[in-house]
This record gives sequence, C-alpha cells and structure tokens, in this order.
Amino acid sequence: MIKLRLSRGGRKNLPFYQILATNNTSPRDSKFLEKIGTYNPILADNNTQKLVVDKERAEYWLSVGAQPTEKVAKFLINLGVKGAEKYKPTFVPKAKGSNLKKKAQEKLAKQQASN
Repeated sequence: MIKLRLSRGGRKNLPFYQILATNNTSPRDSKFLEKIGTYNPILADNNTQKLVVDKERAEYWLSVGAQPTEKVAKFLINLGVKGAEKYKPTFVPKAKGSNLKKKAQEKLAKQQASN
C-alpha cells in the first residue's frame, strides 16, 4: 500500500518536512517513490514557501489508491486537491471524565450526587 506522508529533515529545533509518496512498510526517513512537496513549519503563515505541493502529482497518487496521513490530508484539502476530501480527518472529543480511572470516576460521581 502506498502512503502520502511527511518525512522529517532539518536539524534539532528547526524542523523541515518533505511530503512523500512511499510504501507504508518503509521507515519514516528512508527510501520513497516520489517527492511531491515540502512543508516548513518555521515560516510565517502568509509565506508562500511554507507549504509547497505539486497538485497534479498528489491527485495522481490519490487516484491510484495512495492514502494520506491525517496531517497531509489536511494540507491537501486546504490546497483544494481533488480526491482528498474523502480522507478528511474526523476528530471527536471525548466526554469530560470519560478517561478517568475507576476511583476517580467514583469520586466524580460522589461530587455530582452531593451537588
């Protein structure tokens, strides 16, 4: 299976990412099939070089079945790449207190009962 994902470059505290089409079994920063763009989070939001993607190649990889990661899918949707909409990340926040341990849930239930 082919993935569209980020590969980290740069040095410590100065990240730079390449957007790659790669096999999903290969490690993050190893060999890849094609480089389709770059992402530099250090640059200002209004800078045109912050996110550079070859839309035609991204559309091609999506058309042959490549699956983008959540971050890459957000980038592609923001750029208006065709076919990226179906990979839109769905974030569902958990209810408050749903991830507590048993004792903490009992304590929270007591507090709510007393109020």
